[in-house]
Formats: sequence, structure tokens, C-alpha cells
Amino acid sequence: MSRLNNLGFMQGRLSPAKANKIQFFPEKCWKREFYLANKIGLKNMEWTLDYKNLYKNPIFIKKGIREILHLSKKYKIKIKTLTGDCFMQKPFWRFSNSKKYIEDLKKIIKACGNLKIKYIIFPLVDNSSIKNKTEENKIILEFRKLNYILSLNSVKILFESNYSPKNLKRFIKRFDLKNFGINYDIGNSASLNYDPDAEFSYYGKYIKNIHVKDRIINGKTIRLGEGNANFEKIFKNIKKINYNKLLILQTARPLIKNKDFEELKINMDYIKNYFNER
Repeated sequence: MSRLNNLGFMQGRLSPAKANKIQFFPEKCWKREFYLANKIGLKNMEWTLDYKNLYKNPIFIKKGIREILHLSKKYKIKIKTLTGDCFMQKPFWRFSNSKKYIEDLKKIIKACGNLKIKYIIFPLVDNSSIKNKTEENKIILEFRKLNYILSLNSVKILFESNYSPKNLKRFIKRFDLKNFGINYDIGNSASLNYDPDAEFSYYGKYIKNIHVKDRIINGKTIRLGEGNANFEKIFKNIKKINYNKLLILQTARPLIKNKDFEELKINMDYIKNYFNER
């Protein structure tokens, strides 16, 4: 079963890295990434959003929207997903003026609707990890209020969480599953030493998007195949649930400066070979 048409990359991975920052919206290079993605043979791009200069992002600007649609068509690159690093940078449940950040989220949902972006990845990891039941309950309460606007814009929110498999199943079942689901991050699960068999058993049917990366236990992201990720188990489970959605390369940055294209190609070829072997 070929999944090459479902392979994509995280926006920014084809642009020079910033100091001490692996992931970001590439303000100066975002247009060129369409050309490079086409050149490397990728068919999908996951858009990224930061809180810094949020409303200067092209998805909120008429000219920017026209450029995105033009470049998508010209280079045959689809944008079906958006990862909200902005939510990790400003988790609304930790602020007294949370209403402002929820209004921002609603505007992001509408912007995604305009561009036919189907999924918003909402990280509940690192700075936005859920710390206690109070935070969890506040998150659930606010997100349940979004069902109407999500349905109206044909957008779904996918949570990326560091919860254990059992807890993540419990968490996601508290939502309307027509509008919510799970983003599975291979590298984060590897870092936490979770068993893929258990993860897919508990919540595999709720997975709507997958981030492909590799990490060492409790450590950093490294080149695919060199970390703790058990790709053998993962792809057996992907096949088992008949997963036919996106696999987004969110892979390590190169060790040599300005070799971003080459590093992504190495990681892409690793996954392509894996597909071919199976």
C-alpha cells in the first residue's frame, strides 16, 4: 500500500533554521518552500502559526491567501493541516484574559475554513502540557463551545498530547468526535517510551494526522531511524487501522548549517524505503 501521496512536511523545514529554534513560520522564505517541496517530490505541507506577528501571517491577508492558492496550484502542494505553535506559546487556560486567546482561535478556525484547511493541530505538550484536572476541565469546557464554528467551517481540532495511552483515550472521548480527534506524534511518543501497540489499541481510531519524527528517550529530535521510535511496530499498527491520511515530516534539523533540503531528503527517503519494503 503506497502512502507517498500522503507524505508531507512541516512548513519551515525547507528554510534556514533560527538560533535555538527548530520550528517557526518562515516569514522570509515561505513562498520558496512550495518550489522546494515540489522539487523534492512532496505533495503536502502543514502550515505553521506563531503568536509573534500572528495576524501578519498570509492566511489572514487577502493578498497572502491569493498567493497561497496560486502557489499550491502551481507546485501541486496541498495544505490540509495547520499546526498551532501559537497555542503552545500562549495556552489560553493560563491567562486571566483567556477570552482574547479564544477569540484568536476562532479567527484561526475561520481562516482555515477559507483555505479549505481541514485540521488544526492543537499541542498539549511542553509549555502547553495539561498540569492538573482544573486545567483539563477548563480546556474541555472552552473547546466544547467551539463545536458550531468548527462544523460551520468544516474544520476539526486534533490534540497532540503527552498523556498516557489510557488517559488520552479518556480525554478525547469527552469531545464531540465529529469535530475533534488526535494528532499522533511518533517522536514524542518515542521520547516518552510509550508502546505503539498500546497507543493504537487505545486511541488509534481517533488519529487523523501523524507527525513523523524520531527522538531518544527523554531527549531531542534526531534523524529518522536513529532514535527510540519503533517504526516496525508503528507501521504495522498504521496498516492495521487502515490509516490513509497524512504523514507529516517534522524531522530533525541538519547538523551542518544550510543543509535543510538535504536533511529532509534523507528523512524522506528513509520513510519512502520503508513504504516500499512493506
